[in-house]
Amino acid sequence: MPRLPSPPSFPRLPFGPDPLRRVRLPRNLASVTTRGEEEPARSAGMTKASVDRIWRAAVDLYRSGVHPALQLCVRRNGHVVLDRAIGHARGNGPQDPPDAEKVPVTTGTPFCVYSTSKSVTAMVIHLLHERGLLSIEDRVADHMPEYAEHGKGEITIAHVLAHRAGVASLPRDVLDIDNLANSELIVRALAGVKPASKPGRMLAYHAVSGGFILGEIVHRVTGKTIREVLAESILDPLGFRWGNYGVSPEDVPEVGLSYVTGPRLLPPLSTLVTRVLSQPLDKVIETSNDPRFLTGIVPSANVVTNANELSRFFEIFRRGGELDGVRVMETETIRRALTEQSHLEIDFSLGFPTRFSYGLMLGAQVLSLYGLDTQHAFGHLGLINIMGWADPERGLAAGLVTSGKAILYPELPRFYGVMQTIASEVPKVPSSEMLITPPS
Repeated sequence: MPRLPSPPSFPRLPFGPDPLRRVRLPRNLASVTTRGEEEPARSAGMTKASVDRIWRAAVDLYRSGVHPALQLCVRRNGHVVLDRAIGHARGNGPQDPPDAEKVPVTTGTPFCVYSTSKSVTAMVIHLLHERGLLSIEDRVADHMPEYAEHGKGEITIAHVLAHRAGVASLPRDVLDIDNLANSELIVRALAGVKPASKPGRMLAYHAVSGGFILGEIVHRVTGKTIREVLAESILDPLGFRWGNYGVSPEDVPEVGLSYVTGPRLLPPLSTLVTRVLSQPLDKVIETSNDPRFLTGIVPSANVVTNANELSRFFEIFRRGGELDGVRVMETETIRRALTEQSHLEIDFSLGFPTRFSYGLMLGAQVLSLYGLDTQHAFGHLGLINIMGWADPERGLAAGLVTSGKAILYPELPRFYGVMQTIASEVPKVPSSEMLITPPS
């Protein structure tokens, strides 16, 4: 790689509290950069210059100093044109001492991808719909009779997928790390929630609650955990190493750590974040690094994977449900999953306009997480600069994983810059070559 200029020096104390909570950037970024198996850009109808510009945008995001580790994998027409990682999987967080062992990140290092997990959970639900074990138009109470408490009897699975069920929050004590394995307690808590609005009336992002509802429905209709269903139906037939809810106990040391970084949150933003996540941000990140979380099942938040396998997961659906000769889902099922349910409507939890389908964040012509002119893109954001997505119009499937949890920081536009650079540098394919087209 070409030699990069020295990164800027950020003010910080030698050890101890750091008000900016940024990482120590190595002067030689090439020393902490690894590559996976990349194919020539021309094999995918791209140029090396375009791939280089995409990676420079990713390095620019890393140089913000708020992400100890960053991974980016880009597939175009099934060819891996970029698969790289930069930084440290652990040992270089803002609160780590200078002499902490610094473990470089690789393209194979798995991380918790937080809310990007919701897209995985959504596809499991749609697969069970395809198999006739449920319908997304079913009421939740059809499968969980106790859920009808407090007037929730008319809430459907579709409402939950679309974040329109009116039950966005759970009591904070329910999400204590000691309770994650207590399914009975969680089900009682879900049943005891009083809806904030009538189902379907408003969009309010269900950061945690929706995943537990959907996971319990999967268990009721299959007799298996959602982890088992995902493995048997998608991951194992396609030979995925990672990508499930949590990991086995022996794999916990392999998982890269997540770190709270960036300026400290103050009200009202800190209040909003706590309301959305049901816990303060620092507590959420502490919990997500705990072995009990990393070995549990949290359908809305604890899929563990790397950028390469996240990209490959979305490649399945860009290709219409078939990959490497193995069909795991019918194309029409994916089209149903992509049916728009919110058109840039203000989300009453997140506070900004979002376009949702049944469980996926959709792109748009202008206001899009995936960059300008990405109305056919679909995927899901994860706390906070993580993204897994596909853009059939560009023959694209990609994964971006970062380990810093800075909600708001001066260089935040660099994250969008990565997304926009990818949208700009990956050419569109002829409409006749799009393998799936979302419903109009």
